[in-house]
Amino acid sequence: MFSENKISEWKNALEKEKVRLEKEIENLEKRADFGSDVDGFDEESDEAEELINEKGAAFTLQGGLKAVSRALEKMETNSYGICERCGNAIEERVLDAAPESTLCAPCKKEG
Repeated sequence: MFSENKISEWKNALEKEKVRLEKEIENLEKRADFGSDVDGFDEESDEAEELINEKGAAFTLQGGLKAVSRALEKMETNSYGICERCGNAIEERVLDAAPESTLCAPCKKEG
């Protein structure tokens, strides 16, 4: 189906992305210590907004990390590059753009 070189290239990209995502999630989840002093409602509001934004970003990154981890697991079970909807091979151009892809181009278009 795919050459060993292509699979190795995608695996390297996925492993690098996994490390990057893990570090970024770790940094976001280290909640900044805002202290216990309350200078005013505006400051408290800003701190709450910052915390919500950080949690939202971490949640989004965790979704990406799950997709990357799943792709790496599929490589181990020789099921990588197979569309989860139709069972056809995912196009190389799709995997080159996003190695964690689970759908072929036609199935992605269907939504």
